[in-house]
Amino acid sequence: MDNILAIILSATALATLFNLLLKRFNIPTIIGYIITGFAIAYMYKLGRNNESLTHIAEFGVVFLMFTIGLEFSIKHLLSMKKDVFFYGLLQVSLVGGVIALGAEHFFGIEKKSAIIIGYALALSSTAIVLKILNDSGTIHTIYGRKALGILLFQDIAVIPILLMLNIFSNQNSSLTDLLLQTLYSAVLILGLMFIIGRYLLDRFLSLVVWADTQEIFIASVLLLVVGASFLAHTLGFSYSLGAFLAGMMMSETQYKHQIEADLVPFRDLLLGLFFITVGMQIDLGLIAQNYGTILLFLATMVSFKTLVVFGILFFAVGGRVALKTGLALCQAGEFSLAILALASSSHLVSTKTSQILIVTVVLSMIMTPFILKNMKKIVDAITKEPNNGDFMIHSSGIKDHIIVCGYGKLGQEIVYRLKKMNVNYLVLEHDINLVKLGQNRGEPVYFGNAAEKSILKNAFVEESKAVIIAINNEKKLILLCEVLKSFDAPIKIVAKASDYDEKKLLKALQVKHIVNEGREAAKALLHVALEENPTE
Repeated sequence: MDNILAIILSATALATLFNLLLKRFNIPTIIGYIITGFAIAYMYKLGRNNESLTHIAEFGVVFLMFTIGLEFSIKHLLSMKKDVFFYGLLQVSLVGGVIALGAEHFFGIEKKSAIIIGYALALSSTAIVLKILNDSGTIHTIYGRKALGILLFQDIAVIPILLMLNIFSNQNSSLTDLLLQTLYSAVLILGLMFIIGRYLLDRFLSLVVWADTQEIFIASVLLLVVGASFLAHTLGFSYSLGAFLAGMMMSETQYKHQIEADLVPFRDLLLGLFFITVGMQIDLGLIAQNYGTILLFLATMVSFKTLVVFGILFFAVGGRVALKTGLALCQAGEFSLAILALASSSHLVSTKTSQILIVTVVLSMIMTPFILKNMKKIVDAITKEPNNGDFMIHSSGIKDHIIVCGYGKLGQEIVYRLKKMNVNYLVLEHDINLVKLGQNRGEPVYFGNAAEKSILKNAFVEESKAVIIAINNEKKLILLCEVLKSFDAPIKIVAKASDYDEKKLLKALQVKHIVNEGREAAKALLHVALEENPTE
């Protein structure tokens, strides 16, 4: 017991220390957690496959998949069907098949073992990529959406990969029996989720909310998430699939945003623990003995995965966006680690081969935050293709956000204040130079003419809290207000009037929230002038 407490205390202290240090250099916290895991493993001589810790850490990915599910109702998933089911299928099939052939010859192993290795390495890191894309706001760009669609298919693909692993390692059951069992389990879990989501979930959550106690609400949501994960696992699927289905089920309820807000701390804490266990997989002795093989395999895997995604998307979205998507998905992921560990324990892959591959996966995961952080510089160095579509908004579904139209001086000041208030927002700007300026600052600024109805629809204007118009051109201001008024749903428009005539025009358009520029400036100037102890 004392040793466990010492490990927990050391891990907490080291994670805090490393992340404070790395934050000074603007390096993502993921790296700090991985370094912590590496340090803890050596300090306490922990085994690299600590099962109890790994099982707890797996729930970090479970909660991540749940929050992804919350963002993707069935309607939104169907709207992404080409990204998920076409591009995703192509990526997994091509990468998995070619790596399997290479692994068979490179490692001299059996075909069934090579197939497991190939499709395990075809998967990318949902945990790292989505966290960084969400944090940077690029999840709503075209390349962010394409990456997200392919990642979702990869998470679904874990099911047949695990099925293959069971078939290859199971000597007692026939292929037909295993396929029938899987089909039966899939129908059962989807049927149960549909019945619960359609007829029971809203009533249950209404009763919980009626109790008006936050801890009961959080406990009930945890019960639903963990219960769905346990049900999926019992029926032979991954915990993460159950959590994803539970998230999609709850995304249709009115409590979606409260659920997401309450579960984010659990998700981030457990994801941190997951990355600590990733760091524990690093074996310096193994790296020293096989560093040439590891580096060769790492370079080959990263380059090949990038090229495959680039090739799949090139004609659809252009070279620049295709390259960005490929670079975002070039690593192997958390499910790769889980599948390789299972393959090793099932004696499908030798311990040495498994360790080499696990270290390769971990190194590719460590590289990813640096690639995503410097994406623009890397892509600019490779291609100079002018492509404004790189900056286009292509949202996967957001709600209760503020849309700021214009990123001039006023728009930048509004964004600064929204960030300080921790309000969810996005910016639409028609000047590509201002878009680049905003994105270089890490802000969700997207290229597009806000007066076009399709652009506003992509920004989910009907689900927004308000639209703030921060442009100085009177003609564009009136046109934008007319377009906003043409939507069926009532949209809160907040506009600035430079003078009386402009205010009159806005009132004629029935804009209720008008800020008079001259009046507000006069109020502020008088307030400061009459203050007894003015402060800057």
